[in-house]
Amino acid sequence: MTPLIRAENLAVEYGETRVLAGVDLALEPGEIVTIVGPNGSGKSTLVRALIGLETPAEGRVIRAPGLRIGYVPQKLHIDASLPITVRRFLSLPRRVSDAEAAEALAHTGVPGLETRQLARLSGGQFQRVLLARALLMRPQILILDEATQGLDQPGTAAFYRLIEDLRTETGCAVLMVSHDLHVVMSASDRVICLNGHVCCEGTPKVVSEAPEYRALFGLGTGGAFALYRHEHDHEHEGGAACTHDPAHEHHHHDHA
Repeated sequence: MTPLIRAENLAVEYGETRVLAGVDLALEPGEIVTIVGPNGSGKSTLVRALIGLETPAEGRVIRAPGLRIGYVPQKLHIDASLPITVRRFLSLPRRVSDAEAAEALAHTGVPGLETRQLARLSGGQFQRVLLARALLMRPQILILDEATQGLDQPGTAAFYRLIEDLRTETGCAVLMVSHDLHVVMSASDRVICLNGHVCCEGTPKVVSEAPEYRALFGLGTGGAFALYRHEHDHEHEGGAACTHDPAHEHHHHDHA
């Protein structure tokens, strides 16, 4: 199967600081992949490089021809004094019909918000409107960068269940960046643990038990790690490819 998008030996620098180095990643059609890592680990930088907003210092990003990406950013600040309705926002930058807008809002669990002012939405409503706008791109890949910041835990869990349902319904692949370890990993087929480089990679269960992952998040070496917030109806298989490099210790940068 040809990946929709892949990074090969990717490195990104800000001035003299190397934020990412030697990152290899591939996203296959239909899979949900989550990137986890501490603050400053390069997660948002990696997403920006994948969608073409950062120029690699080394390596390359290869996208399938004509690839359609739906992007839900980490934060979008709307000036409270700016009069813009949900309906108008959904037609930026590409005009969509009323029927398309209504369908997207219904799909993401916020039907009937068309006439509401963006600045008056709750955090959860706003994130779902951002998701609806991304879906209007008819994406082959949905990319979400810390899309649940500011939501409480039930709201976060509900948002990730929605993402799983959308993957099932539309067949799009999903790449998520998150710090919501327990919840988001349970919604993933594969997890990539990042700290300037790929520390380890594999199924949620395998990564959660990897020494590199546990050390990075201060989880210790013993005891079970409660991953699953809701039941899956399928089994995960496969192992982790751990690529920890002792010479590249866990430095924190401020640019992620």
